[in-house]
Amino acid sequence: MKEQVQKILDQIRPQLQADGGDVALVDVVDGIVKVKLQGACAGCPMSALTLKNGIERILKQELPAVKEVVNVR
Repeated sequence: MKEQVQKILDQIRPQLQADGGDVALVDVVDGIVKVKLQGACAGCPMSALTLKNGIERILKQELPAVKEVVNVR
């Protein structure tokens, strides 16, 4: 599942990079995807929306086994 998540993140990444941000996959454990928001995303007040309404929504849509996406620091 980790490889599948990485492929989807690779598809999302250009949109984040266009705004000066990025996302790195840390781990996938029991359907919980752990990521680290980087660049402009790391300090952006809208990062929670990006994480939940963007990254998490897309991952759940593509991989129903994904339960949640969390940002680790």
